[in-house]
Amino acid sequence: MIDISEKKEILRVAVAQGVIKLRKSTIERIRSETVEKGDVFEAAKTAAFTAVKKTWELLPYCHNIPVEGVKVDFFTGERELRVRVEVKARAKTGVEMEALTGVSTALLCIWDMVKKYEKDRTGNYPETEILKIRVVEKRKSE
Repeated sequence: MIDISEKKEILRVAVAQGVIKLRKSTIERIRSETVEKGDVFEAAKTAAFTAVKKTWELLPYCHNIPVEGVKVDFFTGERELRVRVEVKARAKTGVEMEALTGVSTALLCIWDMVKKYEKDRTGNYPETEILKIRVVEKRKSE
């Protein structure tokens, strides 16, 4: 692990986002809250929160950062759902891995909750896809 003991603690913010492509009918189920497993947005938000806080346990060279804030937003299109996660912390190192882990986990949670509606006759997912996971903003201030 990199030694950050000499660095100053400053406010760090990272925003990441990603997309899951779904069938139109699945998006409509999410919007109308008729997904059998429950509220997709609430479950994905909880999954993102949990993932952000556990990033250091999942990534072996990641420092344990005292996360001070997490914000999760969802944007729905006709055939896709975009997840945006913002993470804030006063720390000696950045929070982009926490934001990326939050987005990734939220997207996986969404897939898990709707997979029943996305499967084809053979049990595969020809239309379902997670993509464009990236950091869209990173900033720091003293």
